[in-house]
Amino acid sequence: MVCFRLSPVPGSGLVLLCLVLGAVSSYALELNLTDSEKALCLYAKWQMNFTIPYETTSKSYKTVTISNFGTPTYNGSICGDNQNGSRIAVQFGSGFSWIVNFTKSVSVYSIDSISFSYNTGDNTTFPDAKDKGILTVNESVAFKIPLNDIFRCNSLSSLVKNGVVQNYWDVHVQAFVQNGTVSTNEYLCEKDNTTTTVAPIVPTTVPSPTTTPSPKEKPDVGSYLVKNGSDTCLLATMGLQLNVTHDKVASVININPNVTGYSGSCHPQTALLRLNSSNIKYLDFVFAVKNENRFYLKEVNVSMYLANGSVFSFANNNLSYWDAPLGSSYMCNKEQTVSVSGEFQINTFDLRVQPFNVKDGKYSTAEECSADSDLNFLIPVAVGVALGFLIIVVFISYMIGRRKSRTGYQSV
Repeated sequence: MVCFRLSPVPGSGLVLLCLVLGAVSSYALELNLTDSEKALCLYAKWQMNFTIPYETTSKSYKTVTISNFGTPTYNGSICGDNQNGSRIAVQFGSGFSWIVNFTKSVSVYSIDSISFSYNTGDNTTFPDAKDKGILTVNESVAFKIPLNDIFRCNSLSSLVKNGVVQNYWDVHVQAFVQNGTVSTNEYLCEKDNTTTTVAPIVPTTVPSPTTTPSPKEKPDVGSYLVKNGSDTCLLATMGLQLNVTHDKVASVININPNVTGYSGSCHPQTALLRLNSSNIKYLDFVFAVKNENRFYLKEVNVSMYLANGSVFSFANNNLSYWDAPLGSSYMCNKEQTVSVSGEFQINTFDLRVQPFNVKDGKYSTAEECSADSDLNFLIPVAVGVALGFLIIVVFISYMIGRRKSRTGYQSV
């Protein structure tokens, strides 16, 4: 027998994830699976989303993110025993499914594998897909957990294969539950084990004016890359400073590259760089090709935890930054601001990116931003020259006028 429910994230109502599909609600999936004697045998509660690239009928590439699962079913979920494995099976949408297999030994149970199937024949999700059909991504995990412990991982974990990005967070799962009761012993993932959880700060009064954040020092510069097989297909070097205004409270957050994970995908017309950390679920930079000869930053998606425990999420897929010719890189050493919205801006420092045509894992010749260009030094020089020329013209005119005036007083 299977008992399940789909519930909003506790304590936060409906958390908005503004992604490629627009503003959608993020839900926590919860499964309580019982055996023939109605004793709990498998418990799971988690959040997830999927980012899928696909080719369109016009031979361009698009990316779609799925995070709203409607009313899922759990057909095929099984408890398992000493001889047979346990399984979570979730079906949603039109031809979409997600399966996790568990195995058991004497002292541990393992998250053995994860598979995700999606249907490009679903015209609502993939209205202009060139190829129609069901595709499956399989991942071997082999992650071991002590028997009778519940596994917890609040931090973001990502799996990337064939360009498909699977994101999981707020995960709580226990397979092969003993005596029908979920364990109180938690087995933490590595990211949760190394991260100190800060208790949410609950303000006693709601501030009416926007609070101005304290100035932050310049962030450290990080180097990120994305590989397509064994070849590097995207390079990025930058210091990142996030400016967030939420509920009239402004925050400035420097990204520490030493504790920041990165992943992504590369395609002929689009490229994705995704950053994540203990407090950033994802920060996506999506690049696109325009006019077949230039690239630019087209889209930024973000979902992150703020200091007060709330979640801030936003997306903008209509940007136009970091424009440069294909086959080159874009560089801007001076501070630059990417304005994603009125509530979210990204300050970049010592920026250099190349999302396409990377050769031998190295940057190509850079196109500099206007702030770095030497032409900027010509502006004050040109103004100075113009003013000097104007002064000379005025002085000559004055001298000529004065000479004519003196000539008029000579006797005939």
